[in-house]
Amino acid sequence: MVFRYGGQKVSRVLPRWWLWVVFAHALGLMSSFDAMMSTRTAPGAVAWIVSLNAVPYAAVPAYWVFGRTRFQGYVLSRRDDDTMLAEKLSSKLAELHSRRYSRDPSDRHLSGIEKLAKLPILAGNHVQLLVDGEEAFGSIFAGIDAAKRYVLVQSYIIVSDMIGLKLQEALTRKVAEGVEVYLLYDEIGSYELSAQYLDHLRAAGVKVHHFHSNRGPGNRFQLNFRNHRKIVVVDGQYGWVGGFNMGEEYLNGHPSLGHWRDTHMALEGPAALALQLVFAEDWHWATEEVLDLPWYPSAHSGHAAPVLILPSGPADRFETASLMIQQAIHSAHQRIWISSPYFVPDEGVQTMLKLAALNGVDVRVLIPERPDNVLTYWAAYAFLGTLLEAGVKVYRYQDGFLHGKTFLVDNSMAAVGTVNLDNRSFRLNFEVTALVLDEAFANAVEAMFEEDFTRSRAMHLDELNQLSFWHKARSRAAYLFAPVL
Repeated sequence: MVFRYGGQKVSRVLPRWWLWVVFAHALGLMSSFDAMMSTRTAPGAVAWIVSLNAVPYAAVPAYWVFGRTRFQGYVLSRRDDDTMLAEKLSSKLAELHSRRYSRDPSDRHLSGIEKLAKLPILAGNHVQLLVDGEEAFGSIFAGIDAAKRYVLVQSYIIVSDMIGLKLQEALTRKVAEGVEVYLLYDEIGSYELSAQYLDHLRAAGVKVHHFHSNRGPGNRFQLNFRNHRKIVVVDGQYGWVGGFNMGEEYLNGHPSLGHWRDTHMALEGPAALALQLVFAEDWHWATEEVLDLPWYPSAHSGHAAPVLILPSGPADRFETASLMIQQAIHSAHQRIWISSPYFVPDEGVQTMLKLAALNGVDVRVLIPERPDNVLTYWAAYAFLGTLLEAGVKVYRYQDGFLHGKTFLVDNSMAAVGTVNLDNRSFRLNFEVTALVLDEAFANAVEAMFEEDFTRSRAMHLDELNQLSFWHKARSRAAYLFAPVL
């Protein structure tokens, strides 16, 4: 730097640390433009822009690791007309469409959800609600044992404990019987899974791969995208989906949180092939292989339920999961009951919940009393008061940790899946939901909710009004991070 003193030119060399400060702020400014152009929500963009310019030393690396909301590359392999995957699956998609449920034209809300799913509502399915670990794991492992041709397993978390070892044993046994077995896991969710566990499966002939969330241009340093789906498909006829990962705590409870209250569902019929399609897309992304599996859609002969399999994720053109929830709330005439372990919905969902309650709909939200995520737990206190004021009933589950992701609309539609009501599930995670249009299944979900309500306490405005200043300040501070959690 050169400046004048007493008519003399004086040069001064800036200290090296000052150059690093300038460089850091320049990177923060450039990253701000990327955040402004690519972050899906205005609050999220503002949060990143402020932090990138105020504290670029920490925010810049955090943004490029955690801040992206578009999964570059995967979108190219997701039913794109020019991809090998779409070409291979086109005939299979045509077969699925031949099993389309003939819905009433007046059910316009179902048309929008079908467009989001890019799949039709499929008729002719047998469905079963699975409550808690004993029912869920019993059904899943019995299904795997009965496999004749192939088994597809996808899980966010696999732990090499009692359940994980049971899965390992079941899959290796099926390979020995001549059954094709594919296992897909999320490398971030299953970060503790040992190489020995995976090597044992591969040596037995199981085709194993992680989701490869950092594959593709712009994703190399990403840790933000997770494949949160939990899917099992057997022979293209039987499927399982819901909240259960492969770990012992989902059966016997968590050491500090207690009993693990979760929900899964089993289905038989054409909807199992829709789950298979979701798995095939994820497998193609992870391995660049197109699964060529037998494809025999067949309707269940007994009581048949229409089912829509709705995958969602950061490769979608629209915010599929958030729009699905908003449409479900909008379509409710008598009630909308929702269960979610992580409840920090975006403003659109909050507005729909309040409007439904003000219109006289019975709106109930069931969330845990004991958190396993402190930030989302505290952030919820920042807006629960306005929901209660509008007439939304909020229940906190007392008997352990609530992990089920379900909702019930009137007595006509119920859903079980992997979607939490938070920014991560809405915009960052790959998720999947099964929506069932069947009164008998809705009755089973209603009975499950009623039992959960007896094990919960209702929140009241008084308890929120009596919170200390520091409690409220901590909640508001946590809520500021909601768009980037």
